[in-house]
Amino acid sequence: MKEEDGNVVIRVNRHDVKERQRFTLAHEIAHFLLHRDRIGDGITDDILYRSKLSDFMEVQANRLAADILMPGHLIQPKLKEFTELRDEEKYKKLADMAEVSTTAIKIRLGKI
Repeated sequence: MKEEDGNVVIRVNRHDVKERQRFTLAHEIAHFLLHRDRIGDGITDDILYRSKLSDFMEVQANRLAADILMPGHLIQPKLKEFTELRDEEKYKKLADMAEVSTTAIKIRLGKI
């Protein structure tokens, strides 16, 4: 949201779980970095977390958010370290380590 003084403010739903809040914050920072010229009066996501920006821009923001929260140089070595674990156990350990949801980890790893 853009304030009257021109400052951009990111608001996160305090009722969301911590992992969702972290991803939302990283996602909105990504929009600011990548799509600052498209923000206008602000980006408002509805209850389904969809903005009026194109799907391509949402994918870009999601990818950058994933890179911010789950950088490959940290995730890949752990992924190799956890080879003895079943997939779901591995995703849970990685998610806990990065403080994100297992869904976010699966997206980051290209499993979804």
